[in-house]
Amino acid sequence: MILFPAIDLKDGVCVRLRKGLMHEATVFNDDPAAQARTFKAQGFQWLHCVDLNGAFDGRSVNAEAIKSIRAAIDLPIQLGGGIRDMAAVESCLAAGITRVILGTAALTNPDFVKQAARAFPGRIVVGADAKGGKIATQGWADVSDLTPVDLGRRFEDAGVAAILFTDIDGDGLLAGVNVTATAALARALTIPVIASGGVGSNADIEALVAAKEPGIEGVVVGRALYDGRIDIPAALAL
Repeated sequence: MILFPAIDLKDGVCVRLRKGLMHEATVFNDDPAAQARTFKAQGFQWLHCVDLNGAFDGRSVNAEAIKSIRAAIDLPIQLGGGIRDMAAVESCLAAGITRVILGTAALTNPDFVKQAARAFPGRIVVGADAKGGKIATQGWADVSDLTPVDLGRRFEDAGVAAILFTDIDGDGLLAGVNVTATAALARALTIPVIASGGVGSNADIEALVAAKEPGIEGVVVGRALYDGRIDIPAALAL
């Protein structure tokens, strides 16, 4: 299982939100590149990055911060937030981003997502952000009638690298990752699933491992890392 430390960018700095609310942002580091270097030094093998402004605006907003992160570390990076067309996908990949996360576009323009996944196999991640069990888009502002399983099944044969499943109701609250829903999604799909939202301690990572679901590829960890709630060597050892 891969542990993905998260850098969420708002106005050029590293923040964490509560339940996806932009006005509930806490700044953890005003130097994203330095934060990326810290994660690399701690032994992480991947980086998860989200352009929060971009998710709401539908276009890249924190491009300079993302460039600084890419220049600072040699780890693979998966990036999401405001990537809504092929030109944006190609721009991210050309800039050295390893995997691109498509969330809103997966619901509003699935044909584009399939096209991108086929053009760049293994480099497109579908974001399945769920609020009350239903997919939310536009920076989590709009909630659809689609479930994460419904969304994932649209892309079963498209060459998607993973489904990033975020439980919005628990995001940034440190209340525990939704292991049951994550495992159920992984069992329902042939695409690997990455868990996100609510990780508060090593016990959450242990619970995901204990689920013994081979379809769970990894977990994104955010606020708990910044708050010092994760024993990083122990978590990586898991």
